[in-house]
Amino acid sequence: MKKTLIAAGFACMMGTTAMAQDIGVSMAAFDDNFLTVLRNGMIAQGESLGVNLQVEDAQNDVAKQLDQINNFIASGVAAIIVNPVDTNATQAMSDAAAAAGVPLVYVNRQPINVDSLPDNQAFVASNETDSSSKGVKESCRLWAEAGETAVDVYVLQGELSNQAAVQRTQNIYDVIEAGECPVTINVIDQQTANWSRDQAQSLMTNWLSAGAEFDGVIANNDEMAIGSIQAMKAAGIDMATVIVSGVDATQDALAAMQAGDLDITVFQDAAGQGAGALDAAIKLSKGETVEQKVYIPFQLVTPANIGDFLAKN
Repeated sequence: MKKTLIAAGFACMMGTTAMAQDIGVSMAAFDDNFLTVLRNGMIAQGESLGVNLQVEDAQNDVAKQLDQINNFIASGVAAIIVNPVDTNATQAMSDAAAAAGVPLVYVNRQPINVDSLPDNQAFVASNETDSSSKGVKESCRLWAEAGETAVDVYVLQGELSNQAAVQRTQNIYDVIEAGECPVTINVIDQQTANWSRDQAQSLMTNWLSAGAEFDGVIANNDEMAIGSIQAMKAAGIDMATVIVSGVDATQDALAAMQAGDLDITVFQDAAGQGAGALDAAIKLSKGETVEQKVYIPFQLVTPANIGDFLAKN
């Protein structure tokens, strides 16, 4: 749905041309591979357009992120871009920006209030209903191709406060319930590893110690998929006997796929999301019309088409 944006008197409020080019950016965390690519894509786009970005690290702290947003507002930025720490805590951010009349764009992580955003706010990401479902369907195809009729899997979840983690996990069950998998999937266990490679490695090590036989690992992101691979290889498991699926198609994930360890990932255009968020923020600051939900498509990545993605993230 398109909404017309009203910015009467906005240029006067900004004061100077230089100030009107300033855009505040609050990232949930800097120490995340995917978010680093997103941030760099945004910065590169800003440099090409001559826009000054004030980029800050919220360090996975909700209170810190809200403080950053309030500081951006007080400093008179033209617009704000937010990659939320907690997608359930975005209403306060939207309210603060709306009260000040400052355009706000959420990027990558869907805010809880996405269906009731004010006219000068938007959300740029990829549609999560298409994310892990692509990987699950490909996993099913591979299992069926190998002659399996029923499989046992582990599921690694991202941060449970994050909408993407909730949706990516739900996608697994949606594929099963829709009858889109030719084999029966039994989830042995599912737990959060908070998007972290290290936490996933530790969790997978614990699962392996239980001694249960399994056929695959479905991870909400590549970092956790890689962590599980590290644990399995340390335990002497032949990776050819297990299907491992992730999401994001990071460079590390593509390297793992080239090594024959990771079977499936789903390309999420981090740089494209960053650039798209900046473009939306600039348009909003000028009072232009934008879609309130801008989706960058997910794309399935397998060993067969990996060459198409090696230079993208």
